[in-house]
Amino acid sequence: MIRFFLFLIGFGFAIIGFMYIILYLNYLTIGYTFLEYLSFIIKRFECILAIIGLILIMIAIFKKGD
Repeated sequence: MIRFFLFLIGFGFAIIGFMYIILYLNYLTIGYTFLEYLSFIIKRFECILAIIGLILIMIAIFKKGD
């Protein structure tokens, strides 16, 4: 049961994080270079949620027991 909730929380975080990463792609159209874009999203907490979400999903999938 814990694995299921861990998976759901990770999935939610990943969706939120990737949604913001896609939304921030608009900065490329106003003149940001790709490296400036990457530098920007690495500093944003809502984009880091995508990485945290993926880690939680992997933990839920590969965790032994339960």
